[in-house]
Amino acid sequence: EGELVPARSSSAEEWDSSDKLAAVIQAAGLSGADLGAYCRERGLYPQQLARWRQAAEYANGLDAPSMADQKELQRKNQELIRQNRRLERELQKKEKALAEAAALLLLTKKFDSLWPQERET
Repeated sequence: EGELVPARSSSAEEWDSSDKLAAVIQAAGLSGADLGAYCRERGLYPQQLARWRQAAEYANGLDAPSMADQKELQRKNQELIRQNRRLERELQKKEKALAEAAALLLLTKKFDSLWPQERET
C-alpha cells in the first residue's frame, strides 16, 4: 500500500537516514496495537522509532538557536578570537623577555667564573 520497507539491509539499525525518517513519518499517526503491528511487519522496536524521531527533530532544528542567538554567538566568537590574538602577542613578548633574562643570567655566570674577584662588591 505504498509503504517503505528497505530491502537492502536486514537490520533496521543499518537503514540509511531517509529510510529511518520515512518509517518515523509512517508510524507517526499510529498508536497501541497499530504501532506494534507496524513495528513487527518491519522488524522494528517502538524504542527505535522513538529514538529516530528524536534524532530527526534534533537534526531539523527544533532545538536550533534563533537568528538573534546565532548573531550573539558570532559576536562572542569574534570577541574570543580577538582575545586569543591579544594573549598570543602577550605570550610572545613574555617569552622574548624570558629568553633575554636567561641570556643575561648566563652571561653573568660566565663573567663571574672568569673574573670572580672583580665582580664582588
